[in-house]
Amino acid sequence: MAQIFRCGRFELDLDRPRVMGILNVTPDSFSDAARFLDRDAAVAHAHQLMDEGADILDIGGESTRPGATPVDARTELARVLPVVEALREFAIPLSVDTSKAEVMREVLDAGADMINDVYALRQPGALAAVARSNCGVCIMHMRGEPRTMQAAPRYTNLVAEVRAFLDERVGVALGAGVEAARIVTDPGFGFGKTKRQDFSLLRDLSRTRVRGLPLLAGVSRKSMIGYATGRPVQDRLAGSIAGVLAGVARGARIVRVHDVAATVDALRVWRAVEDGAFDD
Repeated sequence: MAQIFRCGRFELDLDRPRVMGILNVTPDSFSDAARFLDRDAAVAHAHQLMDEGADILDIGGESTRPGATPVDARTELARVLPVVEALREFAIPLSVDTSKAEVMREVLDAGADMINDVYALRQPGALAAVARSNCGVCIMHMRGEPRTMQAAPRYTNLVAEVRAFLDERVGVALGAGVEAARIVTDPGFGFGKTKRQDFSLLRDLSRTRVRGLPLLAGVSRKSMIGYATGRPVQDRLAGSIAGVLAGVARGARIVRVHDVAATVDALRVWRAVEDGAFDD
């Protein structure tokens, strides 16, 4: 029986891997810079991602790249809310990448279907904001905070510590009334890990799964890909696809990517080989 992810207005069958398209509306994203900061440019890019086969759109108004400076809730809302309002009429789940309760409440009221929280609902009010809604939520592992997370992160047992953190945060969410069918987890590649630790985590991705919940993996264009390939950010497509397929082979059911069309094609070939499945 297929696993169903309940995500606001939608129920996603995770029998096949789902593609989450990244839509950054920030001036300082590590990958897209300010390309989609303007509302019309962001909406146009969202339509492109949908046309390319995205199953979910992930809208972010605050950069969480290493060393990023936080922004206040009003600034973040001014970036993401117009985009959510412009896209909510389309038949695609809208995720918002945020950790702030105020932002969560307003985007959910405006029609967002999912919250993607790098702080795993640890910020004041975040847990209550998600629990009161019917949204999906991604609970991610991060050691430290974006400004400092890459300052020599150390682990005694990387996989066990990531898994224990995710299990604890999922338990807190379940205890607050967030149903299991609404939760996915993310081990947090690049969030408080060295490049070698990222690859160790990807190799053992299946072991980070907790309570039978689906795994989300985001390796697209990240520094771990540059570390392995020697390529700059904009030349990491092939490496990112390889990372995606490695993640899916180890249990990822949602992959968060910048390059949707290429990822969709790669996953179609992967499914044809592995499952004999074709999207007729």
